[in-house]
Amino acid sequence: MGSSRRRALPTREQLHVWRGYVETAEVLRSRLGARLQSETSLSAGDYQVLLALSEASGGTMRSSTLAVTIGWERSRLSHHLGRMEKRDLIRRVPCDDDVHGIDVTLTATGAETFRAATVPHLRAVREMFADALTDEQLDQVEELTATLRRHLGLDPL
Repeated sequence: MGSSRRRALPTREQLHVWRGYVETAEVLRSRLGARLQSETSLSAGDYQVLLALSEASGGTMRSSTLAVTIGWERSRLSHHLGRMEKRDLIRRVPCDDDVHGIDVTLTATGAETFRAATVPHLRAVREMFADALTDEQLDQVEELTATLRRHLGLDPL
């Protein structure tokens, strides 16, 4: 499939691979999200936010940094955080060092909810993703992911 000459548009074969990748990844994300929601009452977005905060120092992260970390627009994050705050999963407070900044902090309820959701979510990841692939295929996925991340200028995982 590789070619030494660059084309202006992808080949038919490249488009076939691309479409298969995108459609399969979307189905996987959708099914994982639905299972997460049904088993834990957390949306995939909730889980992303809680995961980032659980990994942050003191369970707190500046809102703008959180948006970059999870790859969301700031307005989308702000609306989502409002819904999470009403459920006592997070708390938003003005930054000590910047009157315009907002710190987002994981609450005790949020931390417990995240902990309770982690095992069922990881079980679903194993069943729907890892169990479908051999060890060699997982290594290939890791290599392909690293290559794409480098090409896109993203930090390595």
